[in-house]
Amino acid sequence: MIDRLTESFRFQATALELRSERQSLIAANIANADTPGYRAVDADFAAALKRATEAAPVAGRAPAATLRSDEVHVLPVAQGARDGNGVDMDAERARFAENAVRYEAALKTLNHQVKSLLTVISG
Repeated sequence: MIDRLTESFRFQATALELRSERQSLIAANIANADTPGYRAVDADFAAALKRATEAAPVAGRAPAATLRSDEVHVLPVAQGARDGNGVDMDAERARFAENAVRYEAALKTLNHQVKSLLTVISG
């Protein structure tokens, strides 16, 4: 039971860390929408989460959940701009909103798990 609970907490915490990093990537894309030659990037969240959750814990703690360079990729340019900028603002806004909703869902799940555990402990 404890192992399942620990793994569940670890999974949710890892997902939150990776979603936060992905949000930073997307925010950087939006911030650089007018930067000549800038190419938008995104992360392969599913691959990063799988790798991070399969990594063996060190001394009972999960390894830090960070995006690796092979999990971050340059997005294809939907519409070429004259200045070489590859940011599609509509797509970036959609990615930003979708990632924020998923972050919030993971946070609510983690909060629910903590509240449930506290209820069990306090009786």
